[in-house]
Amino acid sequence: MKNLETTDKKKITTDKKKITNDKYFGELRENKKELYKHYIYPTITLLTLFALWQVIVVKIKVPGYVLPSPVDIIEKLIEDRDLLFMHSKVTLIEAGLGLIISLIFAMFSGFIMDFFPIVRKCFYPLLYMTQMIPTITIAPLLLIWFGFGIHSKVLCVILTCFFPILVTFMDGMENIDNDYLNLFRIMKSSKLKTFIHLKFPMSMDKFLSGIKMSSTYAFIAATVSEWLGGTAGLGVYMVRAKSAYALDKVFASTLLIIVFSLFFVGLFTVIKKIIIK
Repeated sequence: MKNLETTDKKKITTDKKKITNDKYFGELRENKKELYKHYIYPTITLLTLFALWQVIVVKIKVPGYVLPSPVDIIEKLIEDRDLLFMHSKVTLIEAGLGLIISLIFAMFSGFIMDFFPIVRKCFYPLLYMTQMIPTITIAPLLLIWFGFGIHSKVLCVILTCFFPILVTFMDGMENIDNDYLNLFRIMKSSKLKTFIHLKFPMSMDKFLSGIKMSSTYAFIAATVSEWLGGTAGLGVYMVRAKSAYALDKVFASTLLIIVFSLFFVGLFTVIKKIIIK
């Protein structure tokens, strides 16, 4: 009897494991299908548009200084790869540094504003006003005040990226369920402990979304500031190419900026999925 009971238990355990595994692999297959559909449609659309672009330029015989073909752009990417690599490094450093500093500064500012509501009341409306000033207006001032080096470019990136990260962070903390906050109050939790154990973890979703959004702004700000004055960077490369009517080079550098922006967005999307499960 005991042997039969043991055998039955083993069989039930095995069946449970099988059901669990089937469910897990079934969900995994469904996720892969969804991921495939998510990327395959825009990829096909993009390739179709590039093919149409190539055909139209070749058939109509559009001059290269008006609209280069995708093939010409790719050829120029390969031909100028060393020069583009050098300029890309500068833009990546400027955008990366500015994004990291704005991330840290936004986190610190959110912490201060949460602890001291008077600070928020004083400075939050002013921060909104700063976002109404176009980047192309701020960049020349930064160049005059801080020179044509990396400092003015990084500051321009910080001023562009800081506010979206701060707003999403604050929004995340404001939308926490009152039941959770009341629970921490009943437990007589301090403001610091409430922030560390409740507000910060619960606002991570929106905080990371703000960083992901700002990662695209970082390259726009860096490129615009390089356009207006600089010695190196993809913005400088684009200005020189534009002056020479080499639109294939302009498109090549633009394509690199798009690739870098997509990489940063993808990176923060992966980080968000890892942190928030």
